[in-house]
Amino acid sequence: MKNNGIVAQIGMDAHRRFSMVTARDAEGRILWRERLRHENRELLRAALAAWPKGVPVVLEATFGWGWLSDEVAAAGLEPHLASSTKVAAWRKARGLAKSDRLDSDLFTELPMRLDQRWWEVWLAPPVVRQQREWLRYRMTLVRLQTGLKNRVHAVLHRHGIVSEQSDLFGAAGRRMLSLLLGARDPRLPDSARAALKGYLQLLDHLRRQIAQVTRELRRQLQRSPAGERLRTIPGIGWILAYTILAEIGQLERFRSFRHLASYSLLAPRAYDSGQEAHEDSPRGRHVGYVGRRTLKWAWIEAAHSAVRHGGRFREIYDRRTNHGRRDRSRGLIAVAHELCRLGFVVWKKGVAYQDSPPLRPGSVAKDRSSCPGTGQPDVAMVVAE
Repeated sequence: MKNNGIVAQIGMDAHRRFSMVTARDAEGRILWRERLRHENRELLRAALAAWPKGVPVVLEATFGWGWLSDEVAAAGLEPHLASSTKVAAWRKARGLAKSDRLDSDLFTELPMRLDQRWWEVWLAPPVVRQQREWLRYRMTLVRLQTGLKNRVHAVLHRHGIVSEQSDLFGAAGRRMLSLLLGARDPRLPDSARAALKGYLQLLDHLRRQIAQVTRELRRQLQRSPAGERLRTIPGIGWILAYTILAEIGQLERFRSFRHLASYSLLAPRAYDSGQEAHEDSPRGRHVGYVGRRTLKWAWIEAAHSAVRHGGRFREIYDRRTNHGRRDRSRGLIAVAHELCRLGFVVWKKGVAYQDSPPLRPGSVAKDRSSCPGTGQPDVAMVVAE
């Protein structure tokens, strides 16, 4: 039985098949609790339509929150997304047990003032979620393609067939595989031949799907000015540009590039309590684990290409790794951190990347014939006799 009080806030603990709902008034009293089933979408919409319009509804940022937040917004309510990690730490600090009803009650206790929303995470709009869906679909297909290629290699290796081609799945390699299937090679029994033929058929089908979704991603990226500017940065191709674009979503939610680097899991952290020798490297240094792993992968993949490109990025890598002799992973993270900074700048300012920074308004181009870092001319003032 629902009370007739004025609802100030609603909390939803969402699961796969149902959601536990709690409503509170402005004085903190629980007005009613409700259990919503997810199987029948029409009944769910009818239940949401009965709630007071414009009331904030706090959902947990768990798997599958997207469609439920869309239904909440369509019902005239105000959805908010709560961090699972922060809410769990808050519950543990209060010494409370975990249950569906208790979690929904806790969501209604979260403060709604703008300066106290420590618990809130960004609720990605449907457009951004669709971009991520396309991206993850392609990534899944590529992983399946890699797995099939590995199985083809395993079949050949298992039966002692050595390929002389550098790329077994290029034009020359596929001709070799076709001849191997049609020549009835005695080294390849019928079971292995059937498995190899099936793997190649699946691989052809996957390639067509990857090509189809790749064309769609390219069309979407070409319609985005920010994505085209990201492509001007060395190491960032159009696939990585689309990945960065989809995973960030809205750049305005980051106050500086440092926040973006932390979100991208590229901000170094250390736990060095009680360390006496401060000149040594901090203990337990890592780059964090709460953030977008796909975004970290994109920046590091771009760092690999940027290091091969040379220039300033190769200098950063060589300086951190002693020319590739040690700590190569940290060197790539340092390059990825610099790429993240540049990506933030070109996106926010709406400019393309260039190797040399542009002149400031009113400044005069300096003579580059000087020793870097000294301010002194690079020619002798007196001719030696």
